[in-house]
Amino acid sequence: MDDKTTVQVAFATGDMRHVDQHFGAAVSFAVYAIDPDSSHLVEVTQFDRMVMDGNEDKLAAKFTALDGCIAIYCQAVGSSAVNQLRARGIQPIKVTPDARVSDLIETLQEELRAGPSSWLARALEARQRPRDEQRFDAMESEGWSE
Repeated sequence: MDDKTTVQVAFATGDMRHVDQHFGAAVSFAVYAIDPDSSHLVEVTQFDRMVMDGNEDKLAAKFTALDGCIAIYCQAVGSSAVNQLRARGIQPIKVTPDARVSDLIETLQEELRAGPSSWLARALEARQRPRDEQRFDAMESEGWSE
């Protein structure tokens, strides 16, 4: 797999074949490494069953499981979780009920071959750009505040 075009994406799934879970209540994520010509399962992370009660502290384990992923495919995701995912550079993608993981992988591969959509192009570009850990130092030194 070519590292420049290999991406990691996660699928919220209970049966490892379909995207059949809501992000916040997902029982597991299947993480795949995908490039234009191949894909392979990297990891499956399982979670305890959760009640969807709006308690966002329960999402920390899910965010941790997505480290290195550019997207999470799920049936639904709350607006606060969407904001937190995007802040981490992870694109939430809502799919139709019981969408097949294999079909979604194939569609992503076709997009990688033909030219990525705007969200995928941004994700690929961000991966190749080193994160500037000092990016806010200049504002702080000037006395910037909210």
